[in-house]
Amino acid sequence: MSKKYTLTAALPYANGALHLGHLAGAYLPADIYARFLRRQGKDLAFVCGSDEHGAAITIRAKKEGRSPQEIIDHYHALNKKTFEQLGISFDIYHRTSSELHHKTAQDFFLQLLEKGDQFEQKTTEQYYDEDFKQFLADRYIQGTCPKCGHEEAFGDQCEKCGSTLSPTELINPISTMSGKTPVLKETTHWYFRLDQHEAWLKEWVEKGQVDGQQLHDPSQWRKHVLGQCLSWIEGGLQPRAITRDLDWGIKLPIENAEGKVLYVWFDAPLGYISATKAWAEEQGKNWEDYWKGEDTELIHFIGKDNIVFHCVVFPAMLKAAGDYVLPKNVPANQFLNLEGKKFSKSRGWVIEQHQYLQDFAEFPNKEDALRYALIRSLPENKDGDFKWEEFVALHDNELADNLGNFFNRVLSFIKKYSAGKLPAADLDLLIQGSEVGSESSYKTFCQTEILPLVERLEKEIMAFELRQAIQTVLELSRLGNGMFQNNSPWKVAKENPKAAEVQTVLALGVQIAACLNILLEPFLPFVAKKMQELLNWSADLDWEGLKAKLAEGQSLLAVGHALAEPKVIFAKINNKKDKRWSDLIAQQEQLLQDRLKALEAEAKRKAQEEANQKRLPEIEFDDFTKVEMRLAKVISAKKVKKADRLLEIEVDLGGEKRTVVSGLAKFYTPEELLGQQVVMVVNLKPRKLRGIVSQGMILTAENPDGSLSLLQPWKDMQDGALIK
Repeated sequence: MSKKYTLTAALPYANGALHLGHLAGAYLPADIYARFLRRQGKDLAFVCGSDEHGAAITIRAKKEGRSPQEIIDHYHALNKKTFEQLGISFDIYHRTSSELHHKTAQDFFLQLLEKGDQFEQKTTEQYYDEDFKQFLADRYIQGTCPKCGHEEAFGDQCEKCGSTLSPTELINPISTMSGKTPVLKETTHWYFRLDQHEAWLKEWVEKGQVDGQQLHDPSQWRKHVLGQCLSWIEGGLQPRAITRDLDWGIKLPIENAEGKVLYVWFDAPLGYISATKAWAEEQGKNWEDYWKGEDTELIHFIGKDNIVFHCVVFPAMLKAAGDYVLPKNVPANQFLNLEGKKFSKSRGWVIEQHQYLQDFAEFPNKEDALRYALIRSLPENKDGDFKWEEFVALHDNELADNLGNFFNRVLSFIKKYSAGKLPAADLDLLIQGSEVGSESSYKTFCQTEILPLVERLEKEIMAFELRQAIQTVLELSRLGNGMFQNNSPWKVAKENPKAAEVQTVLALGVQIAACLNILLEPFLPFVAKKMQELLNWSADLDWEGLKAKLAEGQSLLAVGHALAEPKVIFAKINNKKDKRWSDLIAQQEQLLQDRLKALEAEAKRKAQEEANQKRLPEIEFDDFTKVEMRLAKVISAKKVKKADRLLEIEVDLGGEKRTVVSGLAKFYTPEELLGQQVVMVVNLKPRKLRGIVSQGMILTAENPDGSLSLLQPWKDMQDGALIK
C-alpha cells in the first residue's frame, strides 16, 4: 500500500482576524510541507477549519451585541478568504459548527462512553462571572502564575514559563470578561480519564514506542516539544473535564445533561476528523484511510501554546477510541514577535493578515514578499521577530538582487543571443563553475552542483527545517549568478553569438532557472507561477523526475523551446526613481511607532494608578523609629557574578565599613557609584545573597516604569549621619 499523509493546521477561533504570528506559527509551515508532498506525488489530506465553539465566541458576541452565529459566519469567511489570498493551499477549510462535525464529535464521545472506563462524573467548584452570568473557560481567567510570578498567566497555562495550570492555582484571578474577581460555584461535569493513559504516553513521547511497536523517532521531534510534553506527563496526568456549562456548542448526547456542551479542547481536534470526512466525501475517498491506515502519517502543525493538547490529550483520545493512528510528528513553532514585542491584539500591537493585504494591495508580489520574510524569521526552535527593516532588506537583497536578477539575466541573454529560444548545449563542454577556477561540463555541473542542492532541500523540508530550506533554494540562484559571472558569455558573444561556449552557458542558465521554478513553488507559489509564465512552461515535472533528469544531465526544457519576453519580477523597495514602496513601508513603520507610543503612555498611566493604589497601612510613630537610617559613602562597587541586576557595594558609615548587595546594576555602573553618598538602612538583619552577606539596604526611589534613583542629601553631610 502507498503511504498517505494527513496534515492538520491548528483550527483558528472564528472570533477575530488572524495576524502574522498565526501565519508563521502554523499555517505557512504547513502549506510549504503540503505543497512539497504534492510535488513528490504523495497522497495527502491537508485539513483545517474554523473552531466555532467555546466561550471565546460567546464572549465576543456579548461584547459586540451580536449572536454567536453572526460572529462565526463573519470571521470564518474573512479568515478563509485571507488564507486563500496568501496561497495557503488547504484541501478543505471546514467548520466545527457543521452538522457533520457535531455528529462526529457526539459519536466519538459515545464511543468512549461505551467503553465504560474512559469518563467519570465529578462535582467541583469552578469560577463564575456574576456580571456575565457565565462559568468561565480557563482561557478567560487571568492571574499571577504561582510558579514564575508572571502576572498575565491564563487559567490553563502560563505562556512565560510554560507551566500547565488550573484556574484555582492562579494568584489574584480575574475574569477577562468583566475584569472582576470571579466566584466559585459548584457544577457537575464529565471528565476524561487522562490519568489512565500516563504510562503509555510517556513511553510514546520519550521513546516513540507503544506496545513494543516503533511509531515515531523522538530524535526527529523538536526539543521544546519533547520537553514540554515530558514535563507535563512527569508532573502527573489528571482527569480533565470535557464538558462545560454553555448554551453555545455541541450538546452532550445523553440524558440528564441539559445545559452541558462538549468542552472546546475535546471538540476542536475532532474537527480535523470531520474535515477529513467532508473532504473525502467530495473526492470519493474513504476518510478512514487517512486516520486509521497503517501506512498513514499524521502530522500536526501548531504553535507552542497547543503542544500538550496535540501531543498528550488528543493522542490519548485517539488511542482510547482504539483504531486511530497517532501523530508521527508535531513540529510546533514557538512565537513570532513584532518589532521585538509580543503580538497583542488587545493592545493593538499587531499586523493582521487581511489588513496587510489591504495596505499592500498595489505592492508587486505582496503575498510572496510576506511569505519570504516570515519564512526567514520562522520561530522553529526559538521565538522569531518580524521587522519592517528586515522585510525591506530581505526583499531587495535576496529576492530582487539575487533571485530576480538571475532570472532576468537568463531571459535577457536568451533573447539577445538565442532569439528567445533554448539553445542546444554541448554536454561535454567545459565551463567555469560557481567558483573561479572550478571547471566541469554541462552534464557534471547538473550532477555535482545542482542535484546535491535539490537533495539537500528535500532532507531539510522533510525534517521541517524550513528556514534553512529557503536559503538552500536561494543558494541555487547564487550558483546561477556565479556561473554566469565566471563564464561571461557576453564577452564571447561579441565575436560569435552562436559559439558553443555561449550556447551551453545559456542552456545551463535555463536549466537552473527551470529547476529554481520547481524548488521555489512550495515557498513562493505566486512568484513561481510568474516564473512559469516567463519560461512558458507548465513545470509539471514531479520530484523524482526532476532528480532523474539532473542525474543524467538532461535538459528540463526542450531545445528550441520559446521563452516569454523578459520582465522584472521584483521591483525594489529602495528605488531612487520610484518612492511608492519605500513610502508604504515608512507609513507602516510610523503606524507601529505611533502604536508603541500609545502603548507606553497607557503602561505609564496604569503603572501610576497601581503606584497610587499601593499604599501601605498606617503605622505608629514608634514603628518608624525602629528603622535606623544613616548616610553612607560608597568606597567600592563591583558586579556580582551570574547576576545581571546585582552589585556588591562597600560603604563607609563614618568609621564603620559594611558590605551591601543591591539591585542597582541596570541603573548605575560601579564607577558611577564611587564616592556617592547614599541612604542606608543599617539595622536590617543581615542575609546572604549569591553567597555574599548583605549588611543593610540602600534606599532608592522607583518610577512607575521600574527605574531606580538613589536618595541623596542636598548639602554636604558627614558619613554616618542619622536620618530622622
